[in-house]
Amino acid sequence: MKKLFRKRNYNFDFMRIRMVGFTIAAILLIASIGSMFVKGLNYGIDFKGGVLMEITSEDKISMDKLRSELSFLRDLSIQSIGVTGNAVLIQTQGIDGESGAEVVNKVKEVLGSGYTYDRVETIGPTIGEELKHKSLLASVLALLAIAIYIWFRFEWPFAVGCLLSLAFTLITTVGFFSIFGWEFDMIVVAGLLSLAGYACNDTIVTYDRVRENLQKNRKVSNDEVLNKGINETLSRTILTGLTTLFVLIVLLVVGGQTLRGFSIAMSLGLILGTFASIFLAVPMLRYFDIKQVAIKVTEMGPYAEAAKHEMEAKKLPLDKCSGSCRR
Repeated sequence: MKKLFRKRNYNFDFMRIRMVGFTIAAILLIASIGSMFVKGLNYGIDFKGGVLMEITSEDKISMDKLRSELSFLRDLSIQSIGVTGNAVLIQTQGIDGESGAEVVNKVKEVLGSGYTYDRVETIGPTIGEELKHKSLLASVLALLAIAIYIWFRFEWPFAVGCLLSLAFTLITTVGFFSIFGWEFDMIVVAGLLSLAGYACNDTIVTYDRVRENLQKNRKVSNDEVLNKGINETLSRTILTGLTTLFVLIVLLVVGGQTLRGFSIAMSLGLILGTFASIFLAVPMLRYFDIKQVAIKVTEMGPYAEAAKHEMEAKKLPLDKCSGSCRR
């Protein structure tokens, strides 16, 4: 295992299997978009309003009995928390014509004094709609800022590849929440925004190596340059992804219901983002004239003179390097 991660000279031919990656990406996108149109998202209390209560009891809680006692509540959802069976999470749209506080008091009256209420939240439907709109606006503005940065940071072929890769990662991550009916709330939105930054960073690191190799190896085919760029950053991609994934798994296991959505969104997005970086973002570049982009950057960019001296210095043997090499 140590040798696997220490090895830096990978030589996988990712360009040869690029169509496999494109096909998998297309299937995931179609499934995600189709599910969001057909099933939609299972919005949490943050977005649709209602009452949320996390209760515990000294004895094991009977789920059937609890559902029977709370059957008067609208859109009732009861989930067991932990492995002991003495804690549950109750979510409901409440009772028509009654406020959230009145619903909470009614539940406490019906259940009696045998329960401890560890967490109680009430959000009205109007506030829920407002949160939904504001979170959507915040997400759009954040992604727009990332898009502007990428557009100025890279030449347009690289920017297009990075943005398409990011779009795939976010759409498919949300699509999984729709397909499996996982609760979609504000904490998931926070996870998606964090994921956007992580996915872009991973792609940018690989793109930097591709651009560097393009400027050094102009006579080499695009496929060879792209494969080399992925292989040279593969160790970093694997190690960074695994260490982040380990932390997210711990959060998923011990973080409780509150962090569950965030952990799932980040874990899924990390896997999908790594896939997109390797099998989408870089292979897309072979359909652009990236050699001309590299020549333009080297010869016309702000560091053109420095790049010229650097390339000349690298052509000279070390013992014959002139004084200009040291400058």
